This record gives sequence, structure tokens and C-alpha cells, in this order.
Amino acid sequence: MVDNDHMDVTELLESASLLIPEEIATENDITVRDVWDYLAHDEWETALGLLEELGDGHPLSLTFWEQLAKAAEELRLERSAAWCHWRCSEIRNGMIRADLTLRPATEARRKTPFSGHGVLRPMWDIGNLSPTGGTSVSIAGLWVEDMPFLEPGGRATVRLIPLAPSHWTHVKTGRRINMHEDRTVAGTAVVLEVHLPATAMPRKPQ
Repeated sequence: MVDNDHMDVTELLESASLLIPEEIATENDITVRDVWDYLAHDEWETALGLLEELGDGHPLSLTFWEQLAKAAEELRLERSAAWCHWRCSEIRNGMIRADLTLRPATEARRKTPFSGHGVLRPMWDIGNLSPTGGTSVSIAGLWVEDMPFLEPGGRATVRLIPLAPSHWTHVKTGRRINMHEDRTVAGTAVVLEVHLPATAMPRKPQ
């Protein structure tokens, strides 16, 4: 049974490798050829990590990240599986990168750190109004880059996945948006990048 699982992992990682152009390399000059070397020696976890690194530096397909997510689940690598599923969601729903600063515990409802790995789905005031003219918030999942947790008063670069991408089409680089976990402001973010799916982008005038 274990051998079959390992066979599945090898096939998943090999098929993901085939989706990477040979000319792509990481900052450390790692290429897909290096991945194949690790796969030849059954070093699946290392190969998976290199594939993630190659994918993080270059836009790759939904299928690529789906294959990695399955492989990570087979290897019981929870953090890698969560990240690969997150990247799948970014491709489907788009992604906004932002510089987020949380309010300190003395000024906000939150008194404890939260997981940076896509668990939190806070509300965001991005300037939309309700039919009655009040503030209408939009939900977006949150992943903290390079940090496992974010504490009250902390600051980090975050990635947001909109639940409804069409609500975010007006959001541009440099805009300040407020994060909410209740009626009070939990933090403020400055938008660094906006990558929304083509179906959510506003149509150009004819």
C-alpha cells in the first residue's frame, strides 16, 4: 500500500514537472532538471519544495498547483498542501498583495495572533456602498507571506483571495483598505499588487 502511495506521488510530481518550461529557473539557478534528479532518487519532499519554488517565481497553470497539492497531501505535508491549494484559489479568484498593519491589542478586539496560512477570512472595507448608502464590506481570505502567525500590532505582506472577485475590480495599487473582524477596524493595508481573473475585470468601453 505504501509503495502504491509513493508511486502516486512520483507520478504527480513528474506530471507537474512537465508543465514547467525548461528555461525557467529560481534565483538560486534551480531548474526543472534539478527536480528530476531528486525524483530519480525518490527524494519527493525535496522535489516538491523545488517545484513550489519554481512556481512561486513564475505564473504556472492551475493543473500544476493541483498536482502539487495532491502530492503534498499524499506526503502528509500540511503546510505545503495548504499553500498549493491556496495558489489554486488565487488562479480561480485572483489575488491582491498588500502591506498589512494590525492594530495593537490595546486598540482592537483581537488579543491573540492568528495563523498566517489562509485560515482567516476577514471582512474588508474597499469603498463599496450598500443600497442604503452605508459601508458594504467584502470577504477575502488572508495568507501571510514568510510568517506562520501575525500578532496584534504586527506588520507583514499578505495575499488576499476575494470571495467575490467582481467586488474588487476598482481596487488599484496604492489604495488603503481596512480589515474588519467586527465593526471596529482590525488593521489597515496598502495594496501592492492586483491580479484578478479575466472574468472579474471591468469591460473596456466599445
